[in-house]
Amino acid sequence: MEGTKSVPKVLSKNKIKLVKSLDLKKNRLASGLFVAEGKKLVFDLLQSAMEIHELFTTKQLSPDLISCKSDLHFEIVEKEELAKISFLKATPEIVGLFKIPSFVIDWNEIRNGLTLVLDAIQDPGNLGTIVRLADWFGIRNIVCSQDCTDLYNPKTVQATMGALARVKVHSILLPGFLNNAVQQGLPIYGTFLEGENIYHCELDSNGIIVMGNEGKGICSQVAEFVSRKIVIPPFPPGSVTSESLNVAIATSIVCSEFRRRIF
Repeated sequence: MEGTKSVPKVLSKNKIKLVKSLDLKKNRLASGLFVAEGKKLVFDLLQSAMEIHELFTTKQLSPDLISCKSDLHFEIVEKEELAKISFLKATPEIVGLFKIPSFVIDWNEIRNGLTLVLDAIQDPGNLGTIVRLADWFGIRNIVCSQDCTDLYNPKTVQATMGALARVKVHSILLPGFLNNAVQQGLPIYGTFLEGENIYHCELDSNGIIVMGNEGKGICSQVAEFVSRKIVIPPFPPGSVTSESLNVAIATSIVCSEFRRRIF
């Protein structure tokens, strides 16, 4: 453990190069690492099962780190050094490199809860926000198609606001997963313009909720597994309005309505 009296270090060119290279997916996959920045996000990850690889922080924040985890190893650096490896506009007091986790789908969890399935979500901010929403609504599993934007993109990680520590995100082929869900008798909901009004239809407390691509919606290969088509209606009914809702906003409305039925 680095003590609070340690002399701040200068980051080596190799460490700076490594961290900055993690902006690209191919480098994240090759190294098995991703970047997290800022006290809230990093401390949430430190208190989870996420495995830390390296940690860089200011002398001022080091006592909080020691209180958080007494056996933690980290490097104390000046804030100017953190600016060299940060992807944020405002330099944070802490930057961490974490190992990308690998989760196995637990079908017992899937059968006994709500699961979000994301079909080709492209915007890092949308994906990060949806992970944060899942955390808020107690959804512990998100299943992403393999053409979704990468969860461990620095922008996506930042948008999760620490929810990444509590939500398991899987990247797999959706047809196989959904076929298994059908075999196990799980209802599969999907958002479609021609769907049933979400405020009037029956919603189960357990099941799968599919959210589609920002521009194209749910693809045909995934749509064939949807057993319950739902829609968030505009207000007032039949009014001329926006063509569609942002997928993260739509996800929040859908999840909120599912949870509201429990109370």
